[in-house]
Amino acid sequence: MIGMSNLGAQPTRAGLRAFVAVAEHRHFRAAAESLGISQPSLSQALASLEAAVGLRLVERATRRVMLTSDGRQLLAPAVAALDAYDAFCAAAAGRGDPLTDHLTVGIIPTVAPYVLPVLLPGLAERYPRLEITLVEDQTARLLTALSEGRLDLAVLALPADAPGLTQVPMYDEDFVLALPPGHRLAETTGVEMTALASLPLLLLAEGHCLRDQALDACQQAGVRPEHDATRAASLQTVVHCVASGLGVTLLPASAIAAETASGALATASFTSPAPGRSIGLVYRSGSGRDHAYRELAATMAALVATQHPVRAATGLLAGLRAPGSDRAAVERSGTASRAGTAGRAPLSR
Repeated sequence: MIGMSNLGAQPTRAGLRAFVAVAEHRHFRAAAESLGISQPSLSQALASLEAAVGLRLVERATRRVMLTSDGRQLLAPAVAALDAYDAFCAAAAGRGDPLTDHLTVGIIPTVAPYVLPVLLPGLAERYPRLEITLVEDQTARLLTALSEGRLDLAVLALPADAPGLTQVPMYDEDFVLALPPGHRLAETTGVEMTALASLPLLLLAEGHCLRDQALDACQQAGVRPEHDATRAASLQTVVHCVASGLGVTLLPASAIAAETASGALATASFTSPAPGRSIGLVYRSGSGRDHAYRELAATMAALVATQHPVRAATGLLAGLRAPGSDRAAVERSGTASRAGTAGRAPLSR
């Protein structure tokens, strides 16, 4: 009954569309045709809306249709409600592909300076609508931020076991032995891990996964290396100490080109199988973005492999879409790349 709202009913999109169409056309048949529905369906939708709000919105006469006073007052809010609904649907459709949105990505310090020069321009070209904010920090803090929702993804050394997280291996890389120039092992191949037993091994400070990986490699080879008292917060600092003759260290393959460019550092390769590490992409298992993130992992691995001696994880590149795929074609017609590298303070513990 008009005049008393139906507490069990709510205005529907169909009712609002019927009301707005009738207000626009002032004719039921024309309004129904504009919506692609039958006239009885239009009348039923409008009647349901009036019952839900408890107000007569339209005066139905034999030759004409008019809005009531309430109808005139509620027409603008009805149009705004439909616009808001359409805007919500459009926004939701756009967010269906996270690779056309904004992502906050964590990355560990022993990976960032060596792969970002190839990753950032490569990702900007392939995903021109993707915006990236980078957070560089140690593994433990990145995992905490990921679990708490402050990060979308993290590029970490695997395994990165934590409840509720999925890890996708991207690539494996060997370690080489970094030495002072002129060292007796410089530029040699087939160095045994046991050689580290008599060499002063320089390590990163506690909390860096590369430190743990170096010690694990030594342990697996049955070696108890001579630990130097030097503790560094960055791999670059360790490299400078090695170049100055303070000791030796293990260097990831992706860091070789950058750290040896000046000629102040020598390297030697280990016997096969060489020690190394696996780098992967980690994200929350409940994110609902598994397919897109796996595609991103494959893209990142392929980009890194173009510049560094790494091995893409088995099967990772099989599903990677070619640069001429539908996504790439759509994105090239979109806005220019805004891949952000805005710095942020390290995440607190």
